[in-house]
Amino acid sequence: MRRDWNMVWIGVVFEIGWVIGLKHANSWWTWVLTIVAIYISMHALLVASNRLPVGTTYAVFTGLGTAGTVLMEMIVFKEPFNGIKVLLIMLLLTGVIGLKTVTKHSVQKGEQG
Repeated sequence: MRRDWNMVWIGVVFEIGWVIGLKHANSWWTWVLTIVAIYISMHALLVASNRLPVGTTYAVFTGLGTAGTVLMEMIVFKEPFNGIKVLLIMLLLTGVIGLKTVTKHSVQKGEQG
Protein backbone atom coordinates (compact mmCIF):
# COMPACT_ATOMS: atom_id res chain seq x y z
CA MET A 1 0.00 0.00 0.00
CA ARG A 2 2.86 2.38 0.81
CA ARG A 3 4.23 1.82 -2.70
CA ASP A 4 0.89 2.85 -4.17
CA TRP A 5 0.79 6.09 -2.18
CA ASN A 6 4.40 6.74 -3.17
CA MET A 7 3.27 6.52 -6.81
CA VAL A 8 0.67 9.18 -6.04
CA TRP A 9 3.42 11.41 -4.60
CA ILE A 10 5.59 10.88 -7.67
CA GLY A 11 2.63 11.76 -9.85
CA VAL A 12 1.96 14.91 -7.83
CA VAL A 13 5.55 16.12 -8.20
CA PHE A 14 5.39 15.69 -11.97
CA GLU A 15 1.91 17.24 -12.10
CA ILE A 16 3.27 20.37 -10.46
CA GLY A 17 6.08 20.34 -13.01
CA TRP A 18 3.85 20.06 -16.06
CA VAL A 19 1.33 22.62 -14.88
CA ILE A 20 4.12 25.12 -14.31
CA GLY A 21 5.63 24.05 -17.63
CA LEU A 22 2.42 24.92 -19.46
CA LYS A 23 2.75 28.48 -18.21
CA HIS A 24 6.50 28.98 -18.44
CA ALA A 25 7.71 26.77 -21.30
CA ASN A 26 9.35 28.94 -23.94
CA SER A 27 11.57 26.66 -26.01
CA TRP A 28 11.30 23.27 -27.65
CA TRP A 29 13.15 21.48 -24.84
CA THR A 30 11.00 22.99 -22.07
CA TRP A 31 7.94 21.83 -24.03
CA VAL A 32 9.47 18.35 -24.31
CA LEU A 33 10.06 18.32 -20.54
CA THR A 34 6.46 19.42 -20.00
CA ILE A 35 5.14 16.60 -22.20
CA VAL A 36 7.35 14.04 -20.43
CA ALA A 37 6.10 15.32 -17.06
CA ILE A 38 2.49 14.93 -18.24
CA TYR A 39 3.17 11.33 -19.23
CA ILE A 40 4.95 10.42 -15.96
CA SER A 41 2.29 12.16 -13.88
CA MET A 42 -0.62 10.37 -15.56
CA HIS A 43 1.18 7.02 -15.60
CA ALA A 44 1.91 7.25 -11.87
CA LEU A 45 -1.74 8.11 -11.20
CA LEU A 46 -2.92 5.11 -13.24
CA VAL A 47 -0.53 2.72 -11.51
CA ALA A 48 -1.58 3.97 -8.07
CA SER A 49 -5.29 3.81 -8.85
CA ASN A 50 -5.03 0.14 -9.82
CA ARG A 51 -4.89 -0.79 -6.13
CA LEU A 52 -6.15 2.30 -4.31
CA PRO A 53 -9.71 3.65 -4.40
CA VAL A 54 -9.92 5.75 -7.57
CA GLY A 55 -11.96 8.61 -6.08
CA THR A 56 -9.65 9.10 -3.13
CA THR A 57 -6.53 8.68 -5.25
CA TYR A 58 -7.70 11.30 -7.72
CA ALA A 59 -8.80 13.74 -4.99
CA VAL A 60 -5.44 13.46 -3.22
CA PHE A 61 -3.57 13.74 -6.53
CA THR A 62 -5.38 16.85 -7.73
CA GLY A 63 -5.54 18.48 -4.30
CA LEU A 64 -1.83 18.14 -3.63
CA GLY A 65 -1.03 19.10 -7.21
CA THR A 66 -3.10 22.26 -6.93
CA ALA A 67 -1.62 23.23 -3.58
CA GLY A 68 1.91 22.50 -4.76
CA THR A 69 1.47 24.48 -7.96
CA VAL A 70 0.16 27.57 -6.14
CA LEU A 71 2.93 27.39 -3.54
CA MET A 72 5.66 26.90 -6.19
CA GLU A 73 4.36 29.88 -8.15
CA MET A 74 4.61 32.02 -4.99
CA ILE A 75 8.00 30.71 -3.86
CA VAL A 76 9.89 30.19 -7.12
CA PHE A 77 8.21 32.57 -9.54
CA LYS A 78 7.54 35.37 -7.05
CA GLU A 79 3.79 35.50 -7.56
CA PRO A 80 2.36 37.89 -4.94
CA PHE A 81 1.74 36.30 -1.55
CA ASN A 82 -1.94 36.19 -0.73
CA GLY A 83 -3.06 35.22 2.77
CA ILE A 84 -6.48 34.09 1.55
CA LYS A 85 -4.83 31.74 -0.99
CA VAL A 86 -2.67 30.23 1.74
CA LEU A 87 -5.70 29.78 4.00
CA LEU A 88 -7.63 28.08 1.21
CA ILE A 89 -4.66 25.82 0.42
CA MET A 90 -4.54 24.81 4.08
CA LEU A 91 -8.24 24.02 3.96
CA LEU A 92 -7.72 21.97 0.79
CA LEU A 93 -4.81 20.07 2.34
CA THR A 94 -6.88 19.36 5.44
CA GLY A 95 -9.50 17.72 3.25
CA VAL A 96 -6.90 15.75 1.29
CA ILE A 97 -5.20 14.50 4.46
CA GLY A 98 -8.59 13.62 5.91
CA LEU A 99 -9.51 11.61 2.82
CA LYS A 100 -6.24 9.71 2.89
CA THR A 101 -6.61 9.04 6.61
CA VAL A 102 -10.12 7.60 6.46
CA THR A 103 -9.66 5.57 3.26
CA LYS A 104 -9.21 1.88 3.84
CA HIS A 105 -7.05 -0.11 1.44
CA SER A 106 -8.98 -3.04 -0.01
CA VAL A 107 -7.07 -6.17 -0.90
CA GLN A 108 -7.87 -7.37 -4.39
CA LYS A 109 -8.38 -11.01 -5.34
CA GLY A 110 -5.21 -13.04 -5.38
CA GLU A 111 -3.28 -10.65 -3.14
CA GLN A 112 -2.22 -11.18 0.40
CA GLY A 113 -2.43 -8.30 2.85
